[in-house]
Amino acid sequence: MSIEKVKAYFNEFGIAHKVLEFEVSSATVALAAEALGCEEARIAKTLSFAKDEGCILVVCAGDVKIDNPKFKAEFSMKAKMLPHDVVASLSGHAVGGVCPFAVNEGVKVYLDESLKRFETVFPAAGSSNSAIELTIEELEKYAKPEKWVDVCKLAISNE
Repeated sequence: MSIEKVKAYFNEFGIAHKVLEFEVSSATVALAAEALGCEEARIAKTLSFAKDEGCILVVCAGDVKIDNPKFKAEFSMKAKMLPHDVVASLSGHAVGGVCPFAVNEGVKVYLDESLKRFETVFPAAGSSNSAIELTIEELEKYAKPEKWVDVCKLAISNE
């Protein structure tokens, strides 16, 4: 099971005890924020995109969405989310629990600048009812990203 992979991964760093498991679903930003009692923006959602025969993961704040022109400029391709039925096989985690930890070999992780405005964020931990609170520095350490990117915009705007 994916959460067990994530716990084993965090056990290598001595922080598996920090993984939170809920009696309720945390599969969406809104549900995770409710389960944690925090603002939606602090949920570090991991989005999976098709790239060649595999995928890339972009971790961003819960209150943003992909900015297509920025994404294309950064990755030289159109932002195409993975179909739900292949997310687990390509990323290593099922929809609702996708996270940047203990991912399949070859999956590249990118962290979006939208996360940097928070002291701590809550990414999923491999299941649709889990999360872990990490500082931005810890997120960077454990997610092992290729780099930081700026490919998002606020989901709610006055435009």
